[in-house]
Amino acid sequence: MKCPSCGTAAEGGRFCANCGTALGKPECPRCGHKPPAGARFCNQCGTAMGASPRATHTSGNQLVWWMAGALLLGLVLVIAYPVYGPGRAAPAPPAAVGPAGGTAAGPSPPDLTSMSPREAADRLFDRVMRAESADNSTEVVQFLPMAIAAYGLVETLDADGRFHWALLHLMGQFNVEALENAEETLSQQPDHLFGLATAGDASLALGDSASAREYYRRWLDAYETERAKNLVEYQEHVGVFPEMRATAEVLGRND
Repeated sequence: MKCPSCGTAAEGGRFCANCGTALGKPECPRCGHKPPAGARFCNQCGTAMGASPRATHTSGNQLVWWMAGALLLGLVLVIAYPVYGPGRAAPAPPAAVGPAGGTAAGPSPPDLTSMSPREAADRLFDRVMRAESADNSTEVVQFLPMAIAAYGLVETLDADGRFHWALLHLMGQFNVEALENAEETLSQQPDHLFGLATAGDASLALGDSASAREYYRRWLDAYETERAKNLVEYQEHVGVFPEMRATAEVLGRND
């Protein structure tokens, strides 16, 4: 057995003869769990084993931002699943290509040739969202860049289109671009709930927690008035509001 601190071989006893470190399994300073000897992090809660109890309990703030990150992931997944809101039918999945058609090695892109740029972008967005909700990372990787590029070809995007584009950027970790899309929406509609939420998520992803808090405070303040407007995009994506509100409650009300 070796001392977990200095590496000196230990021949029995409860303490290292070289540095005095306890040779039994150390307790996590945060949760009290005893990870394997020599572990640098607690395998129960992830706390650094060398941290003081005071440091591990700090963080109200660390815990809040960890929760916010989890909620951000939840928001993406919630948006991914109900992209087809009331009155919006999901396109049928593409038919498999059989041997007579050549190969069925991978998913085929939707036929976009007869669509307008916005229709093509929305179809690719739907494809990415369906793949995400099915946990199909292969299709997400394949179609995400295509969807992002397709929205870039649309001459004028409304708030719903910018929301789609910002969400795709967030999924691809293009956080600066996601924030730019959201701020473009807010320059025209300062209280738009999707603009505020995606700006908050992008700011959080960029490490700007102060701005994220402010965007979500504004989201909470604007929520009732904005929902009363019954905008088309709010109707189509009604399923995202519980998750957005949960994120806002963590960020926007935390001091």
